[in-house]
Amino acid sequence: MSVSAVPHIKTALPGPNAKAVIDRDATYVSPSYTRSYPLVMARGEGAVVEDVDGNLFLDCAAGIAVTATGHSHPQVVAAIVDQAQKFLHMSGTDFYYEPQVHLAQTIASIVPIAGPVRSFFGNSGTEANEAAIKLARYHSHRPYLIAFLGSFHGRTLGSLSLTASKAIQRRGFGPPAPGVFHAPYADCYRCPAGLKPETCAAECLGFLEEQVLVHLVTPDEVAAIVVEPIQGEGGYLVPPRQFHQRLQELARSHGILVVADEVQSGMGRTGRMFACEHFDLQPDMVTIAKGIASGLPLGITAARADVMAWPPGAHASTFGGNPVSCAAALATIALLQEGLIKNAAEVGGYLLDGLRDLAARHPLIGDVRGKGLMIGVEFVRDRQTKARASTERDAIVDELFTRGLLVLGAGRNALRLSPPLVLTHAQAEVVLKLLDEAIGVIEQRFGAGS
Repeated sequence: MSVSAVPHIKTALPGPNAKAVIDRDATYVSPSYTRSYPLVMARGEGAVVEDVDGNLFLDCAAGIAVTATGHSHPQVVAAIVDQAQKFLHMSGTDFYYEPQVHLAQTIASIVPIAGPVRSFFGNSGTEANEAAIKLARYHSHRPYLIAFLGSFHGRTLGSLSLTASKAIQRRGFGPPAPGVFHAPYADCYRCPAGLKPETCAAECLGFLEEQVLVHLVTPDEVAAIVVEPIQGEGGYLVPPRQFHQRLQELARSHGILVVADEVQSGMGRTGRMFACEHFDLQPDMVTIAKGIASGLPLGITAARADVMAWPPGAHASTFGGNPVSCAAALATIALLQEGLIKNAAEVGGYLLDGLRDLAARHPLIGDVRGKGLMIGVEFVRDRQTKARASTERDAIVDELFTRGLLVLGAGRNALRLSPPLVLTHAQAEVVLKLLDEAIGVIEQRFGAGS
């Protein structure tokens, strides 16, 4: 696959081969899946995706922030092949194998948790958060949990009860698991307290302190506060440092555990190994998935060793910590430490600067925010009223697909850029050029932005 001239679109989209796959999918696959556009992948290399008709795309979605080291990085593939040739499965809940122990030891050395750390292994982010819910309640002997509006923590019943991103994700599955309360997140562009970012001291937490913990639940009944250091599906929202500092102080003053959901923001995406590090947040638990194994299924709940003190049989997972996934994770972490975290910071900074330049020319852009290669662009119909340009955002996503750039939405009217961390400066230039063109087309089409 030649990656020298990317993107390169040579057929109508979808092409004939893609259309044939999509037609079969419509008959046999669950209709609950959300597909933003008709991409049928054949293979990938780095930040480039080839579809089944030979069209080449530049990938700024990374399988929803999963393929941190790029598509099929040779060192990750080699680690997978090496382990697969030894054994594929032995269930780490009933037996021992070195890759799982090695990975647990490595996780203990990199997570921003003070003191000794233990890890529980599952298969996904939602499983990691399910384990955190159970462990928080088991350790604290308290029944209640607090999460934030706009949050996404998974779709299984426990984690879905924490999730407050889109109503469709909860509709028809109620009632949710009991004992969860939600508070406003620090969306500084649309401050819940009506303040300006430069004068905000995380006053949005006043609702949690003065309303939730006064009128709905007493602090001594709360097991944990579950928070995304940077909110993902809610719109790639970057809170001020004070938000996490005040939240941590509040939790500690009442003996409440802090669970940092780093499923999307972790593993180098923000230019640090974990997004917590940008805010000096030291949680009691960190949940990890997505980028941890470069595309293989793996979820991890890391916790203070004194918190993860439940007995044998309390919680387990047959496939959790699969040896092949563990091998991929160890190769991924090595690549992150050897340069990909630094690249995420540098190329991400370049993209952020370029996007702010685009905002000066495109009134449809209301806000640009992010850390590293976790970047959100919010679209508005009017910068004064901040009326959400949701339809225009969706049209931009579609327009970019036709031009060969893969992106996804986030929140009601934001676009997320979450490319593989191997994205180069040259590729970032292409991203900015295509965004410039696509936004211009949509502004003309809708007459939007002022």
